[in-house]
Order: sequence, then C-alpha cells, then structure tokens
Amino acid sequence: MPNAIANLMLLVWPVAALVFFQRLPLQRAILLCLIGGYLILPPVAAFDLPLVPDLDKFSISSIMALVGCLFVAKVPVPILPRPLILRILMIIFVLSAIPTVLTNTDRVLFETVPNAAPIIFYHSELPGLRWRDMGSVVIGQVIVLIPFIIARRHLSTPDAHRDLLLAFCIAGLFYSIPSLIEIRLSPQMNVWIYGFFQHDFAQMIRQGGYRPIVFLPHALWLALFMFSAMIAAVSLARVAKENNRIRLCLAAFYLFGMLVLCKSMASLSYGLAFTPIVALASYRLQVKLALVIALIGCVYPMLRNAHVIPLDAILTQVEDFSPERAQSLGYRFDNEEVLLERAAEKPVFGWGAWGRNLIRDPQDGRILSIPDGRWIITFGSFGWVGYLAEMGLLAGTLALLYLALRRMPEGEISPYVSCISLILGATMIDMLLNDTLVPITWMCAGAILGYAERQLYPRDFEPRKALFEGRQALDMPLSKERSHPVMD
Repeated sequence: MPNAIANLMLLVWPVAALVFFQRLPLQRAILLCLIGGYLILPPVAAFDLPLVPDLDKFSISSIMALVGCLFVAKVPVPILPRPLILRILMIIFVLSAIPTVLTNTDRVLFETVPNAAPIIFYHSELPGLRWRDMGSVVIGQVIVLIPFIIARRHLSTPDAHRDLLLAFCIAGLFYSIPSLIEIRLSPQMNVWIYGFFQHDFAQMIRQGGYRPIVFLPHALWLALFMFSAMIAAVSLARVAKENNRIRLCLAAFYLFGMLVLCKSMASLSYGLAFTPIVALASYRLQVKLALVIALIGCVYPMLRNAHVIPLDAILTQVEDFSPERAQSLGYRFDNEEVLLERAAEKPVFGWGAWGRNLIRDPQDGRILSIPDGRWIITFGSFGWVGYLAEMGLLAGTLALLYLALRRMPEGEISPYVSCISLILGATMIDMLLNDTLVPITWMCAGAILGYAERQLYPRDFEPRKALFEGRQALDMPLSKERSHPVMD
C-alpha cells in the first residue's frame, strides 16, 4: 500500500506544476510537468473519487499542464485539429465510451459452489456499467488527450522540439542514477520512498541480475524511456556545434550503456536499429520509416485477429536465440488468444471497464488471463471502434507529417521532428507487446501533428493581430513564415 509520502507527492505536484508555469518559459514548464510527473510521482497510487476517473500520476500531470496553460500562462489550447479525419477520430475516441457503457449494463456473476440445480448461489460479481459511469469514462478519455492537444499548439515549433529532445536526454541522465543503484542493489527505490513495490519482483530479475524500475509501472517502461533519451541525444549531437557535439555523443554512449543494463531485448533492438538511422539518414527518410513502423503497429492486430500471423514460426526463431525470451513471448501469445476469443463476443464497442474484458474463473472470479499489449487491452475494452480511433490518431499524425514534408525542401525541415517521429513509431511497435502508451507518448504525437499543421495551414498559427494587419506585421520573409510560423 502507498505510504503517506506517496499520497503527499500526488497532492504536492499540482502546486509544483503551478510554480513551473509561473517561473519557467511555457514550453519548459509543460515538459517538466509531464515528463517530471511521469518519472517522479508514485506509480499505481491514486485518489479514488466518486464520478470521476482515478487521479494518478498520469492524470494529475496532464490536468495540471492544462490548468497551467489556461490559467497561469493564459495561452489558448485549441482542442480539435485542422484535418477532418483527425477531428473525426478524436471525437470518436472520446464519445465511443458512450455506446461501450450502454452495451455493458449487464452484471457478470460468479458462483460460490458448483451448480446445484434448481438453486444456484452467487457471492461475487462484476457490476454492470451504469449511466454515471458514462461520464467517468468520457472524462477519462478527455484527460488522456490533454498532452496531445497541448503539444499540438505549444510544443510544435523546431525550438520546442529541441527542448523536448533535450528534456528526454537530461531526464535520462538523471534517472540513470537511481537506475544504477537498483541494478546493483535490486529494485527498491519505490519501496524505500513510497512504501510498496509496484509490480511482480520476479519480473525484475533477468540474466543473473536486476532490471531497474524506479518509479515507473514496469522495468520495460524504463528501458523504453532510456531508448528515447539515447536517440534524443544522438539527434541533438547531429546538429550541435563542435563542443556540444562531443558532450552529446558522450551522453549518447552512456545512455546506450544504460539501455544495455536495462536488459530489455525489445528496447535494445530499437536502439541498435534506430541509432544509425537518426545519425545518418535524411530527415524525410526517418519520417517515412516511422510511418511504416506505425502502420505495421496498426495492421498487426488486424492480422492477429484474423489468425494469419505465423506464431509458431516466430516462437521457433526466438527460441533459437533465447529460450527464456521464447517462453515469455509464448505466454503473451497464449493470453492474447483467449483474450481475442473474449473480445470477439463484443467486437464493436468492447466490454468496458471493471476488468470485464478479462478471462475469469466462473466459480470465484479469479483472473485467469493477463493482457500485456496495449492493442489487446484497447480492443477488449472499447472494441474495434475504440482501437481504430486510438491507433488512427497516433498513426495519423505521422501520415500528416509525411504529407507536409513532401512539399518542403530538405533544408527547411526541422532537424528534430524526425527523431520524435521515430520515438513515436517505436512506441507503437512496443504497444504490440506492452501497455506503454503514456502521456509523454501523446505529447510526442501532438508535437508532430502541430508541426505538420504549421506547414500545411500556416495561417492557423499566425498571431491574431497579424491576421488583421497583414503579413508585413510579422516582419519576416514569406518563405520562412511558411516554414516556421509564429504562434500565439
């Protein structure tokens, strides 16, 4: 159970966030609020209030970022994107919760003893979703999108992209300190400070050593963040001046060492594959690769649901490399099979909340299946409608960026947006295996979308005054204005 320090941190963070927005530039305040909350606040711990979603580290950070923008910095935060398809997907993402609730009003009952006809006794149940749950689920979907809509407006310039990558790099360096302590002494940071361990300790042991977890939900989340920090350092080093380039290269080598020590084969594979691409490939090629990866992440669950993925062949290949990894992957595949059968009972809008999408023992309600991948969780909870809306929003930002960059000379492309695109693409692939969709993922997607919109619809981001006084009021050449427009 979380101790008093854990609850105090959740209570203090809103105050700290307001101070960030009072003392720091807007972009850095947003980054510190979202990334800092993700890395520092206690996992699992939450305030369970009636009629609203649980207030945990993710929702508190997102809400306070919005409050800071609107009421401290007093800047606009437009909600809907310009492209019609993305507007539709965003509306569906939020409102699809309504039919999900309406189609799950029935209770799921569990028997206490084997059937003894004509009387059956029940002692436990999963409650049906009610009208008041509808508001809670819709609010929860809106909170999820807050980093997306904030970043679309206020983290979408090349300068903001640079700050974003620098924040990843610096945060990775600082987070390496408690990570090294846990690698040496075992994952105990959350126990020492917040009074509890947030996951299964056995999963933190790999290859005769420990995997760090610190204050994140799982060690795999930390490894993915270290991957993001490492390629952020590589991207910054590519365009940095001589002295800074040496420092950033050293930081990248150090973070790669941390990535190896995290003992996550998936994240290490991303690092080995993407590092030379970020360092050497053209920006347009990087974005194209990120889009292809994202589309694979979107299509794979559809193929998986159609049972056309050769699972046995994949397991054989993995077993030749590592029997331990093959066993873990096989366990995931087995769980996905039974969860797909459960989801097929309500394929359109899903089973909703309360763990109704899981396989349970009919006698006592014990959970018999464990969902790992984000796709199977979303598919089981919100059906095809919710899944396509969520994945469509994430992949749609990359598609729009690709369309925008096709119209731009290579020299006018932001040198940082391609790295952010690869971070998003890698996360979408990782979501096939893990539930790694977090606020900073939505933040990256929003930063990409806003940059693409600035190129395709530059007038939407011009200052209001300039709209009335003409382009001369901007005091800049037309070509640069189209490349990097001024924002409110």
